[in-house]
Amino acid sequence: MSEENIADRIERLVAEEHDLRGREQRDSGDASALFSERERLRAVQAELDRCWDLLRRRRAKHDVDADAE
Repeated sequence: MSEENIADRIERLVAEEHDLRGREQRDSGDASALFSERERLRAVQAELDRCWDLLRRRRAKHDVDADAE
């Protein structure tokens, strides 16, 4: 996965996270909807963490490789 693909994935996940947070506020009276939204929000946040970590590692490797030249 390229840096652009990772960055695109991060953008999509952030948009989904914002959508889920908005739905969470609107559905505050519906316990089953809240449960599934919170489950998905946790999954999105975990995926975001993985993507950011991967992007940071790739950029650090790129910086190290550039310094070695």
